[in-house]
This record gives sequence, structure tokens and C-alpha cells, in this order.
Amino acid sequence: MASTFVNNLRLEEMTTGEQSGTWGTKTNTNLELVGEALGFGTEAITTNANTHATTVADATSDAGRAIYIIYTGTLDSACTITIGPDTLKRVHIIKNGTSGSQNILIKQGSGGGAAVTIPPGDTKVVSLDGGGSGAIVTDVFASLSTVDLKVQGDLTVGDDLTLSSDSAVVTFGADGDTTLTHTDGTGLTLNGTNKLTFGDAASFVHQSSDGVLTVDGEATIDLNASTAVLVSNDLKLNSDSAVVGFGADNDTTLTHTDGTGLTLNSTNKLTFGDVASFVHQSSDGVLTVAGEATIALAASTAVTVSNDITVAGRATGTQTADNDGNFDLTVSNFWTFTPDGNDTITLTNPAIGQSGVIYLDNSGGHTLSAHASLAINADVLSALTTAGKYMVSYYCTATSGNDTILVSATGALT
Repeated sequence: MASTFVNNLRLEEMTTGEQSGTWGTKTNTNLELVGEALGFGTEAITTNANTHATTVADATSDAGRAIYIIYTGTLDSACTITIGPDTLKRVHIIKNGTSGSQNILIKQGSGGGAAVTIPPGDTKVVSLDGGGSGAIVTDVFASLSTVDLKVQGDLTVGDDLTLSSDSAVVTFGADGDTTLTHTDGTGLTLNGTNKLTFGDAASFVHQSSDGVLTVDGEATIDLNASTAVLVSNDLKLNSDSAVVGFGADNDTTLTHTDGTGLTLNSTNKLTFGDVASFVHQSSDGVLTVAGEATIALAASTAVTVSNDITVAGRATGTQTADNDGNFDLTVSNFWTFTPDGNDTITLTNPAIGQSGVIYLDNSGGHTLSAHASLAINADVLSALTTAGKYMVSYYCTATSGNDTILVSATGALT
């Protein structure tokens, strides 16, 4: 019975009684081929070929027998390499050492069994299932599970990288000085005051101290949102002469002046409600306050004007009614007074320089007297007792004291 070569290394298997006198030589050859299978071989692909066959020879030295095969040559397109015979059940380490930046595809058998693609310069471990024409080639490390993996050089991941344990840590640097730690349900934490830099070390984000997140741009920080940028608490511009610009062309600015305040540029307006009510510097030295209909000035104590007031239209005041002769000058400067009995005219809470008028309707002819703070002619006061209507005016020279409120009156109007 003749020798066979059906094993996965294509070694010669001699039958009993065969190869008389050559067993030693055949055995030595087989041992050499076993050694070859444990080594590596290099096989060249014809230039620009898109198919190539690697057939392990029977009992003869062959690069395809090696566990580690390096394919060389120059390609201008992907090349499919078929390893035979299609009954071999092997594990190979295969490197795509070709030039031309093309993939090689490792398959077994003449059918459409699965193949493994090896990109240029990459090395993969593949298994051949020896399934005949429909044999399947598998990427052994396509789903590699290992406890610890140490990579001494670059690590390139062609798809997803998953760290599947909570609190997983990625460590960077020869001394592990920078770490990125997973917190379950929260996110990732960069340790200490280490920075996440962009472009170069001059633009970065980091926690500069406990509770302080610093975003530092080498020149500019550009915040861009489709709707709004929200600040949930104080916003501080901590440089003197800081400028806030508004509009696509920054035509409106608000500038800080150290120790003074904020300045709106040029003749731009600070508007209220709509553009019809506003405050602005209409020209050099002129501050304009414009109300669409009315300007209401309200103060808990006083509105102080430090120079002349020019009124282009009418100036009016609040008219307040009084029937007992007591006039609180903090309430009004314009009064209507209709006595309902004999009263003493009293003006309380005067301010120096305050003046006003009282429309007196004493149609009942009630007797009126004056508080000691009023400086009023006795004949005038007596005349006010006569039934009729009068205009009484006053001027305050002091905030208190006898004869400090000067009072005069017209004769009876009716």
C-alpha cells in the first residue's frame, strides 16, 4: 500500500512494509518539515495579480506550510489568496507585506466559504476548517477575550472599543500621571488638575481648583448654539475695560470703565418695551430720555434736578383734596381745600425751597386760623374767613420753625 499525505502538514505517512531502506531518510524529511511548519515563510505574489494560490506540497519544503506566512509583492487591487488543499485544518499567522496599499483576502476551497481580509501592513491569526470546496476561514482574534493586555507600541482599533466594567480607568503616561475614570451613570473624570487640551497646550478645559472649571482659549472662545447659551448663575467679566458686543457685526457694545461703570457706544439706545421708549446720548453732552407716551419718575423720597429744567409742553402735578386744613407736603404741592368747619391751616413735612398752591373753597365762610409755622398777613388770614373761593400760595424757607412757611392769598375769586 502506497504512502499517503492526508495530515495537516502534508507529511509522508508510510504504510507497513513500504519504503524499505528509506525509513530513516523519510523520517528525517518529515521532522524537517515539522520544524518548517513551526517557523515562518515568505511567499511572493505575482505583480498586480488579483488571485493567488498557496498549495502546501506533499513531503516537500514549502513556505505555505509555515505557521507564520508573509506575503510580498506589489498589488494594484485586492488579491484573493486560496490556501490548499481544501482539507487542511490549520491555524496560520499571516501578514500582508505587499506594497501598493491593497488588501489581501485569505480563503480555502473553491466555493464561496467565508474569507478573512487583511489590510496592508497588518497581521492576523486565521483558522482553516478544511471543509472542502466550501471551507471557511475564520479570524481567530475577531472576538478576543483576555484579562490583561499590554501593548508596547501603538494600538489601532478599527471599530468600537468597549471598557465593560464600571469604574474602568484609562491610564496615560510612562508614570501613569493622567487617568480617565468611568463613574457609573455619571460619565468620565479626568484626574487632578490635568487638562484636556485642543490644538496645543494653550487651549484647554480643566478643573483649576476644587469647584472651579476653567475653559481657556489661546485667543478666543467661540460658544455656538442653535437656540441659546444659558448661564445658570453669575456671569463675571473679570478684566478692566471688558467689552460685551452685540449683533452679527458687533455694532452695539457695552464697555466697562474701571471705577466708573458701563458705557453704551456712540448714539445707540437702551430701549424699553419697544424701540419707542429709550435712553441714549443723542449727541455729545446730550442725554435723551424718550417715552412713547409718558415718562413717570417715582422716588421714595425725592427726585433731584441739579440744574435748569426746560419744559417744551405743559408741566402738571398731582392735585390732592383736603377738608381738615392739614396738608402733608410730602404728598403733593397742589391742593383743593373745602373746610367743613372752623380749621387751623397746617403745612407739615416741608422741604426747603418747596412751593405750591392751595385752591380754597370756603363757601361756607368758616373761620380759619394759621399754625405758628405760617408767616401770613393777619388781614389776609381774616379775609379768608369771608365766604368765597381763593388761591393760596406758599413757599418754605426751612423744614421747621415759626414763620418759616411764607403764605399769600388772592382776594376772593367769586
